[in-house]
Amino acid sequence: MPLTNGDVGSSVPQMALSDKVLDHESALDFLRNEYKHQDGLDVRTLLDSRTNGGLTYNDFLVLPGYIGFPASDVALETPVTKRITLKTPLLSSPMDTVTEHSMAIHMALLGGLGVIHHNCSAEDQAEMVRKVKRFENGFILDPVVLSPKTTVSEAKQLKEKWGFGGFPVAEDGTLRSKLVGMITTRDIQFHPTPSDPVTSVMSTDLVTAPSGTTLAEANAVLSKSKKGKLPIVDASYNLISLLSRSDLMKNLHYPLASKLPHSKQLICAAAIGTRPEDKDRLQILAEAGLDIVVLDSSQGNSIFQIEMIKYIKEKYPGLDVIGGNVVTVAQAANLIAAGVDGLRIGMGSGSACITQEVMAVGRPQAASVFNVSTFAARFGVPCIADGGIQNVGHIVKGLSLGASTVMMGGLLAGTSESPGNYFVSHEGKLVKAYRGMGSIDAMEDKKAGSSVKGVVKSDAGKARYFSEGDRLLVAQGVSGSVLDRGSVTKFVPYLLAGLQHSLQDIGMKSLTALREGVRNGDVRFELRTVSAQAEGNVHGLHSFDKKLYS
Repeated sequence: MPLTNGDVGSSVPQMALSDKVLDHESALDFLRNEYKHQDGLDVRTLLDSRTNGGLTYNDFLVLPGYIGFPASDVALETPVTKRITLKTPLLSSPMDTVTEHSMAIHMALLGGLGVIHHNCSAEDQAEMVRKVKRFENGFILDPVVLSPKTTVSEAKQLKEKWGFGGFPVAEDGTLRSKLVGMITTRDIQFHPTPSDPVTSVMSTDLVTAPSGTTLAEANAVLSKSKKGKLPIVDASYNLISLLSRSDLMKNLHYPLASKLPHSKQLICAAAIGTRPEDKDRLQILAEAGLDIVVLDSSQGNSIFQIEMIKYIKEKYPGLDVIGGNVVTVAQAANLIAAGVDGLRIGMGSGSACITQEVMAVGRPQAASVFNVSTFAARFGVPCIADGGIQNVGHIVKGLSLGASTVMMGGLLAGTSESPGNYFVSHEGKLVKAYRGMGSIDAMEDKKAGSSVKGVVKSDAGKARYFSEGDRLLVAQGVSGSVLDRGSVTKFVPYLLAGLQHSLQDIGMKSLTALREGVRNGDVRFELRTVSAQAEGNVHGLHSFDKKLYS
């Protein structure tokens, strides 16, 4: 009888490479006993520069594992310094077209961290730190307190300065004086006489809680009341602290927020240079409430940074210090010995950086991350993969090679929370300006002047690239523009969801498990040829629309 589609007869040859077809139930035993070598390469073989040269993220892939859990179960908690752990591994770069207070606030709310740039005066940078620290609190221990003599006009000015309009009014205009009322934005917004005292518009029907009330108890009182603020008072009705309804709502909307456990304030990081005058800048930042200081240098292995690390650890023992940038084990060893709490890895791999091209110095990012993070892990120092991140896959690869977190510049520069304004490009697309800190534009920027006595007027671009004394500036970065990416409140969750799905494909339920799997050889890798890279991207289509998320 002739065979038709779907029929199998004895005359059909068996599809086997050997004479004997094995029982399908023995497949796992056969794999364990007969296949002595796993698929792909372990990480050390992959990143052996003597065999494969210096690799970057596009040069390899992570092989898939076994999926036995939903992507939503993947935990992304990871350390950023020896003492501070974040719920998500994403950081924004200290660049003047990427991170100011708005980016820092939203990155912290989403579980990451924004590092405020220092291409501005120390006072302006400290003001940004204060805005981050005041944005979300548990008990607000240093609220802005008005006196009964404060005018409506002055209250409006304070609202413009701080970004919120709810203030307690106390007899002496200070904390620990008798509470007499509260004013809100609604009280002053349309008041016709700006010179009137706030006592003429304030609310006196207050809901308060006694001193000693726990944060959970205070939140319960606030949630039941219809008030925006909950003053905490002592037995004499003196104001002790304050709790905000908006903070209660932020806790509901942003459960991953990076906050200090004791104060519930957002964690704030900021960059400084390694010049003597940066010590004065640091003092101002520390007084503003800074939690993490990032020493910003393109080549971190210098006497200037080592001395700065030792100075900070001695004078500000409660302040965590992240050093860098480094790309070799020898560079890292000097900074670790000096006492850093974290390291930034990368030199010349950023999208707006041309250090490798101009200076012929640097290292491919994958090789840098693996070698430095492997060494630093022996001393408990977390590492940041800084630069070269263009998509979710690069984030996964950086983390799989040992980085605890990744830092992004160009990927976040086009979001609405980055500094600057949108404009329409010649092609009619909505874009935002973006520049490397080694670009001529950044090095010639004059915003970094300071009115603090003894602080020399300089800028972060020159300091980062040791160009302050140069009569002729040599660019190590470029200026350009990036496409609009919308708000980080939508873009960062997309990155996190993609990261969770990637770890699910690899078969790892956490970043800790991923690092352990890479270390013991369970997570495998494969090199990619140029043809493989082309195959792994969109190909063969006449046209396509690459929509990343909805």
